[in-house]
Amino acid sequence: MDAALAAHVPAGARLTLGLSGGIDSAVLLDALAALRTRRGFHLDCLHVHHGISPNADAWAAHARALAAAYGLDCAVRKVDLAPHRGLGLEGAARAARYAVYAGCDCDFVVLAHQQDDQAETVLLQLARGAGVEGLAAMPVCRPLRAGQRRPRLLRPMLDVSRAEVEAYARSRGLRWVEDESNADTGLARNLVRHEVMPLLERINPAARVNIARAAAHLGDAAALLDALADADLERAQAGEALDLGVLRGLGGARAANALRRWLARAGIISPSTAELREALRQLFEAREDAGPLADFGTAALRRYRGRAFLVPHLPEPPQAYQARWNGELAWPLPELGGVLHFEPAAEGGLAERHLSSMTVRLRAGGERFRTDARRPHRTLKHLLQEAAVPPWQRERLPLLYVGERLACVPGIGVAPEFQAAPGERGVLPRWRLARE
Repeated sequence: MDAALAAHVPAGARLTLGLSGGIDSAVLLDALAALRTRRGFHLDCLHVHHGISPNADAWAAHARALAAAYGLDCAVRKVDLAPHRGLGLEGAARAARYAVYAGCDCDFVVLAHQQDDQAETVLLQLARGAGVEGLAAMPVCRPLRAGQRRPRLLRPMLDVSRAEVEAYARSRGLRWVEDESNADTGLARNLVRHEVMPLLERINPAARVNIARAAAHLGDAAALLDALADADLERAQAGEALDLGVLRGLGGARAANALRRWLARAGIISPSTAELREALRQLFEAREDAGPLADFGTAALRRYRGRAFLVPHLPEPPQAYQARWNGELAWPLPELGGVLHFEPAAEGGLAERHLSSMTVRLRAGGERFRTDARRPHRTLKHLLQEAAVPPWQRERLPLLYVGERLACVPGIGVAPEFQAAPGERGVLPRWRLARE
């Protein structure tokens, strides 16, 4: 465990221990409290109150008392499982718990999963037909959410067996609570723990250790697949999109691996092999004007001019949308799904003297625009088509008005009468989608 901390936790890091009050988290609390001075990290505790057991209040009180014995604070967070009911009781509790962890203001959320938990997870994943990533089970350290730098999830006890945990707890005279549901073999993990694993140990007494070791090997394989996908995406990625010609050239399994990695970067974790294959089929075979293709819950794939886009599901913006700028260099427009950035620009930029009266609107249809006084006005629709702006992005593209006149279209340019003159200060508005 000390080695895991040394490898991942820098001095001064803030750690929050997920403290259930059971034997595993009690042992981890004792060990972290002993190591915090030498390792130089800050430690507090968090107990997630699921409200499932009649003993839930008592467990929360016990967790607070455990932490207090080491001079530590323990926050208690009650969660509502209703939004996650479709996942089953275990899945709902886990989803609610991890949502709390992801919102922690710390560098690491530390959990007490140990070697036996790892072996059980491998078997459960194998039973559901998981791929390499799933069979790698629980990594020692990972981001809690894709694209979120902190907090990270840390499991420093994955090389420690349940027997070693129990021996340590007895030797230290620790106190812990027993969750009565741990004996319920109607729950899949408990069935594996109490009935399947003992059978495997009759075949090989070292089954738990060996299965956990296999997870580590599969973790290495998953890392190699990620590295291959990253290299492929270097060639396939075109801004926010994927070049379908490059993706098709990778071939079936390799293209699916690259698509999986691209989706994971956007926070869409672990679609099934069948879902990836169907998504690729639709991307390669759909008409250019097809609507949303594969849907992943929070976003859908779309195709435009030989490229694949991941389009988040957003509520429709107000029909008469209008917003006034208040001087922000980065202006979030959440209703439109992005941020408007104002970058210093010389000739050709939007003159700063116009900014105080600037508002943002959406397309109403029929707009005409030009960026060069020597050329005629053209319809905005044609200009956006020429710039290869996908149709669904045109609907949410912020148009910058000064008074009632269209002054700037991000990605197209600034109208001549609003451009900064030589020597005059100007800005160039750039529209960035929130996921970029």
